[in-house]
Amino acid sequence: MRSSNPVFSRRGFSRDNGYAQFNAQQPQAGGPAVGTQANPYGQAPAGNPYAQNPYAQQDLQYGAPQAPATTGRMTMDDVVMRTATTLGTLIVTAALAWALLPVDDAHITRSYGIAIGAGLVAMVLGFVQAFKRKASPPLILAYAALEGVFLGVVSSVVDNRFAEGAAMQAVIGTMATFAAVLIAYKAGWIRVNRRFYGFVMAAAMGFLLLTAVNLLFMVFGGGNGLGFRSGGLGILFGIVGVLLGACFLALDFKQVEDGIAYGAPKEEAWLAAFGLTMTLVWIYMEFLRLIAILQGND
Repeated sequence: MRSSNPVFSRRGFSRDNGYAQFNAQQPQAGGPAVGTQANPYGQAPAGNPYAQNPYAQQDLQYGAPQAPATTGRMTMDDVVMRTATTLGTLIVTAALAWALLPVDDAHITRSYGIAIGAGLVAMVLGFVQAFKRKASPPLILAYAALEGVFLGVVSSVVDNRFAEGAAMQAVIGTMATFAAVLIAYKAGWIRVNRRFYGFVMAAAMGFLLLTAVNLLFMVFGGGNGLGFRSGGLGILFGIVGVLLGACFLALDFKQVEDGIAYGAPKEEAWLAAFGLTMTLVWIYMEFLRLIAILQGND
């Protein structure tokens, strides 16, 4: 199953047709022809397609002893530590941007310019990391730092000009969503399967398409576009955005769980941190927009 997150879906965090696909290897000489099987590691006995660790196959194939299961493998502690480091970097730079880039009438143009520049560079770094073959911790931390600058200025603008206290409420909402989805996932209340994935992907594509169309109407038609950023329609759109973010979290949890179960390399923990950070930023931004709309309607 592929994640909605481009980081998870690109390489070591995907399963298609019920088979793990971590760092697919080229077929060995004398092995089966390319394209004859859905799982490049798939010599597991029928009935249990997950009975074999794909990372251990090469050792088994040549009769070599396997390394201990914990050697160089990603663990939950690795994911937690890398995610904490990435989010910590983002939070620090967001706080600095809030404090050092004022948004009063005399300085808002400069602060906006810095924030937009930081956001664009962060987006470029995100794309670069998403298509790299290996995780790059400096690149991921640079993305987090620049994304923090962008979020700090945007949050300050919303908090000081449109909805007082919105930033803290959005932080609390994001934390509550993360905790709720994690509890529901661990308790088995959320079943992440192919049907769930298909539903989330369809909803996400529709959401992004409507967002793009609304942006085009705002740019070329002026005004509020299709009305997705204010009023009752804006509130509904914001709620859908938050719910989509929660679904993305469930998919991300599943992919991280699979990565640990199938012995993904330890370096993949940085990709997990990167992907989870992207999802949490999505949820925070949707909460911030929703709260601003709600307070603006009071």
